[in-house]
Amino acid sequence: MKSDKIAELLAQFEAIARKEDGVEFWLARELQPLFGYERWENFATLLERARTACAKAGQAVDDHFREVTKMVPLGSGALRPVEDVALTRYGAYLLAQNGDPRKEAIAFAQTYFAVQTRRQELIEARLAEHERVQARQRLTASEKELSGVIFERLGEGDSFARIRSKGDKALFGGLTTQQMKDRLGVPEARPLADFLPTITIKAKDFANEITIHNARENDLASEPAISAEHVKNNQEVRKLLGKRGIQPENLPPAEDVRKVERRLASDEKKLPKSSGKRPPPSTDEGNAE
Repeated sequence: MKSDKIAELLAQFEAIARKEDGVEFWLARELQPLFGYERWENFATLLERARTACAKAGQAVDDHFREVTKMVPLGSGALRPVEDVALTRYGAYLLAQNGDPRKEAIAFAQTYFAVQTRRQELIEARLAEHERVQARQRLTASEKELSGVIFERLGEGDSFARIRSKGDKALFGGLTTQQMKDRLGVPEARPLADFLPTITIKAKDFANEITIHNARENDLASEPAISAEHVKNNQEVRKLLGKRGIQPENLPPAEDVRKVERRLASDEKKLPKSSGKRPPPSTDEGNAE
């Protein structure tokens, strides 16, 4: 396909893309001529094949092929309702995949929507990785603050490790930190949190923040008192997760967060440089328990 034809088709597909509430979609009747179909009846058959493919892929068909009605003008100036279908990017991708690739426009559409769909997947994956790294950094910060609170009130720092371990045992349904590390295959010298999924990292951070708040608010000044507070908070967080069908100890391990940090930093270096400077991501070098 010649470059000028590619540019023409690209402009046409981009021109009819719509967006509502942040969701990009295309209308089937506007895609019909771009796909090279003159009759709606023939194009509707292609739509049905795409819907079937969507169902076989285990996706909710109505999420990607939404029946809509729009008003179109008649020659007399009156309006009449016409049935249409709003397709998500994935729905449009399936539509193209079920078309005849011998048609130039469909061959282009297959590539166009495949690239667009893959691009969205990559963006979503990167955002999820960034969220996990940020959650891990916040947990490091709350553990540091909790350690500081304990030192202020007890005059020594050894209690922090014992209190944190008891909190872990409460959060993970009786399993100790070491048992969780063994369960998830965490290297001995590494922190458990570096291999936890985002939701568990956030759960630990939330329990820490409550303990910090209540230790100060209630003037807790002994290890048993702070420890009991921390255990209670982790138990309550565990109950909350349990109500949503989540058992932290049964979640699979996540990729080493340090590897994720390095990958994000490497990807960022490949981006065009801006005039501003950003601080490098922090890496937890604290207690490996």
